[in-house]
Amino acid sequence: MRRCQVLVIGGGPAGSTCAWMLRRAGLDVIVVDKKRFPRDKVCAGWVTPAVFRTLELDPEEYAAGRVLQPLSGFRTSMLGGREIQTDFDETVSFGIRRCEFDHFLLDRSGAERIEGVAVHEFERRNGRWIVNGDIEADVLIGAGGHFCPVARHVGAKLGAAETVVAAHEIEFVMDDAQRAVCAIDPRVPELYFCPDLLGYGWVFRKDNVLNVGLGREDSHQLTRHVQDFSEFLRARGKIPDRLPFRFKGHAYLLYGHAKRCLSGEAALLVGDAAGLAYLQSGEGIRPAVESAVMAAETIIAADGIYDQLTLGLFEDRIVERFGTREVSGDPAPWLPQPLRHGLARGAMASRWFARHVLLDRWFLHRDQPALIASGI
Repeated sequence: MRRCQVLVIGGGPAGSTCAWMLRRAGLDVIVVDKKRFPRDKVCAGWVTPAVFRTLELDPEEYAAGRVLQPLSGFRTSMLGGREIQTDFDETVSFGIRRCEFDHFLLDRSGAERIEGVAVHEFERRNGRWIVNGDIEADVLIGAGGHFCPVARHVGAKLGAAETVVAAHEIEFVMDDAQRAVCAIDPRVPELYFCPDLLGYGWVFRKDNVLNVGLGREDSHQLTRHVQDFSEFLRARGKIPDRLPFRFKGHAYLLYGHAKRCLSGEAALLVGDAAGLAYLQSGEGIRPAVESAVMAAETIIAADGIYDQLTLGLFEDRIVERFGTREVSGDPAPWLPQPLRHGLARGAMASRWFARHVLLDRWFLHRDQPALIASGI
């Protein structure tokens, strides 16, 4: 029987960040993941400077031998509408490859790892967790994404009970011919919002790596939406005529639309397992990292007392940081749909709205300082 104080299930940014902080505080930690690292992860892959500050990570250090594409602008529009380019005088985000980023963070955590093993069995015995019959732990961290087994165990009801964002995406290294016809500026990702306001598509170049995808909170006919978006990009010479393989899918919950409990008996949920992606942009990396920091600090402060009252303080911190979940995401539910869409199309064509609302506030969260670990 392998024993530890904290068992982290999921080795992505949330799990590895939590393990890193717990290990730094002297706790015995094991990370279990069903995949072997490095592994592919469906994700657009941009990370703001605030995330690097929270991770106490120097971008130049990270960039050694890895993709780190500085971003200094965005092109945004309603799909088929006027495109607005917003330029900044500084680097406002970075493009990364999740296969590299996640592997780096997991290596840095210093935690013992069990890779290529799915978690399928939980048992509570003598005040401790027995997982898969052969790992014993005082407390669990559920960091396994939307379908995390810990989320199920603390009461998440997957399926029709949750309003899920479904996304399809492709990322690949371009060859010479593909680079020659790709018109995307590596420093300026492009975002295209669906006319019904239920999602958006993106095309994002990271040096010689191209990432194309589309996500919607209404997954009905998602494949058709993705095909139409790809044809839209091809017709404008933004992507190669032929992509090297098929789009891959993933799902996640938006904060404010998720109804998951974040804590259970000696267990906490972080990142996508908790349903923390930003409501307007769907970004999940920053909320994942920040929730992991708060979860680690909660466990360290608990000093071995992992009851519901003590771990429930984690949920209070999440609400303090991200707001309450009673957010509809609809700023004007009383407006008729045609009028609402007309106003949205007009806003998307406004340079002021693109810079100060869409990008500064919704996508980059420049008004919110980085979360700095307390050093407990």
